[in-house]
Amino acid sequence: MQLTRLAPSHLRPFVRLMWASSPGGKPAERPGAREHVLPTGGMHLVFRLSGPSLRLFRDDTDAQGFTVGHAMVGGTRSAFFVRDVSVATRSVGVMLQPGAARALLGAPEDALARRHTPLEALWGADAGFALEQLHGTDSQARQLAIVVALLSARLASSSLRGLHPAVAQALARMSSASANDNDGQAGAIGELVKQSGYSHRRFIALFRSMTGLAPKQYARMLRFDRVIGQFATTPAQRWVELALQAGYSDQAHFNRDFLAIAGMSPQAYRRAAPTSSRHVRI
Repeated sequence: MQLTRLAPSHLRPFVRLMWASSPGGKPAERPGAREHVLPTGGMHLVFRLSGPSLRLFRDDTDAQGFTVGHAMVGGTRSAFFVRDVSVATRSVGVMLQPGAARALLGAPEDALARRHTPLEALWGADAGFALEQLHGTDSQARQLAIVVALLSARLASSSLRGLHPAVAQALARMSSASANDNDGQAGAIGELVKQSGYSHRRFIALFRSMTGLAPKQYARMLRFDRVIGQFATTPAQRWVELALQAGYSDQAHFNRDFLAIAGMSPQAYRRAAPTSSRHVRI
């Protein structure tokens, strides 16, 4: 069971989506089960409310893995990670907007990118207090209300506010750009730099600090997201058609990107038939 909601209006500049999930009935154990978690291009704050600590693996060959905890921040990334899913768990979390990390977490996106960070390292004892509050109810709606209260309090105590205007402008243009823009788009990135009024180096640094990714990586994730979203809607459509519609130059280019981002070929992804587009059992 999963409850998904938009954040209240005062948090929407900082929170893209909120969710709470729990397994139906008694969760079955699946010893050794793992999945590839595909990137969203955003940062996630997650509280795990049952089961063991989150266990991650450095790659598909890692037999031991490492644990992160029950409250953590999943930084922005441009490639999959591998996690243990041998026990179904209850959890609640949010996907953050670009530029939200400083105000809500106390660190910039680029400092948290490409890794999972225990929330205690960012919030101190408040991370444990948050978990205690969330453990106090089984109501998913109440859990989301608690998260709203926690984030609202942190926002109220922070003097930092959202995106740098130059990055906000660039993100708006990138999101609305034609799907036919390719990410070998040095010209397109150059135009964003020119419009920002900053030097190339300064603009890239600003963009990375607010999103955790360089502009070219971010554009790559937007295009991958278009493919995954369209595949979920029309799973019978050929990959080459999806790739060209999303702006890839050819199928070879698409195959290389898909393998790098998802850790598997498009054909393997289709065979896996994931029930959730970003979570692929391996």
